[in-house]
Amino acid sequence: MDRRYILLVAPVVCALANWLPNTLSAEDLEEAKVTQVVQDVKVVPSGAAARPVAVNETVRRGNAVQTGTQSRSELTFRDQTITRLGEKTIYNIGGGRTIELGSGQFLLYVPKNKGGAQVKMGPVTAAITGTTVLGNVLPTGLVQFTVLEGTACIHLDNVGQAVQVMGGQMLVYDPVYGRLEDPVYVDLQQQLTSPLVRDFRTLPSAGLIQEEIQSQHQVAAPNGDLDQAVRAAGAPNIQSATPDQFMAAFSSLLVRYPPSQRHMLVAGAVNARPDLADRITAASRSALPSRHYYGKDAKDYKEYKGKEIAQPCPENFFPPPYIISPLTPQVNSPEKANGD
Repeated sequence: MDRRYILLVAPVVCALANWLPNTLSAEDLEEAKVTQVVQDVKVVPSGAAARPVAVNETVRRGNAVQTGTQSRSELTFRDQTITRLGEKTIYNIGGGRTIELGSGQFLLYVPKNKGGAQVKMGPVTAAITGTTVLGNVLPTGLVQFTVLEGTACIHLDNVGQAVQVMGGQMLVYDPVYGRLEDPVYVDLQQQLTSPLVRDFRTLPSAGLIQEEIQSQHQVAAPNGDLDQAVRAAGAPNIQSATPDQFMAAFSSLLVRYPPSQRHMLVAGAVNARPDLADRITAASRSALPSRHYYGKDAKDYKEYKGKEIAQPCPENFFPPPYIISPLTPQVNSPEKANGD
């Protein structure tokens, strides 16, 4: 294995571990109470046959919860972490603060300052602290992951890629390409129509989700920053602005917004002009810091450890492709062929 690859993956794994606090006991996620059952929901004990599960029943580590067609369920853990399962979903209660989703749809709410959790979705792991997320694992291995509020660090286990996903963003893992795609902004109001939100009790984080929705619309609202910037670019309003006028206005704000608020600006811009979503996303990426990779000698590891690992999630790392060069490239070189 290429030494550069090892040097890249190890610090990213360390950073992912640092992302998950350990303020509470790992036992908090080793058992859960079933707080809602809709139609066909079963518990599959370790080494035993599946049987129907009842409300207020406790399911423990090593058990799996399985939902049938048009069925749903809700589990509440000791630390008030909430997991909701959609139809045709298999959910395994793991050890420590790790939850494993075999397949299907889920919603996960992790209270703030409660120690966080890790969700394993095949080769993809999400580290979550004080966050509400929606996820879907298709039978094909495709993973869709949306953050309704808060942030999450998504890690692709087998290659060491890590991506931070902000509130209002969705990330996709496609097993055909074998890597995490860049996060994109989605309409959070539309996400709330999911049966995992609509058909259950109000989430404790409902207020935070509404704040995130308001943030998506704030920038594009009348007399908002984006509206004023578009007028300064010569357009009467956002909708009538030409693509060039809109992008000029957006770019002028992007360089002035602090990094912590750029996701709000991008979300508002995409919501206002979905026809320019690709250009908006590309422009926002250009404003991010350049990716950092380790050199062969890893002399810059100390600098990385002091700065990058302290961040909530390492920037979208992905190891460069490992290319095997021929031992004697001159044998078939054009120069040799011409010389012959």
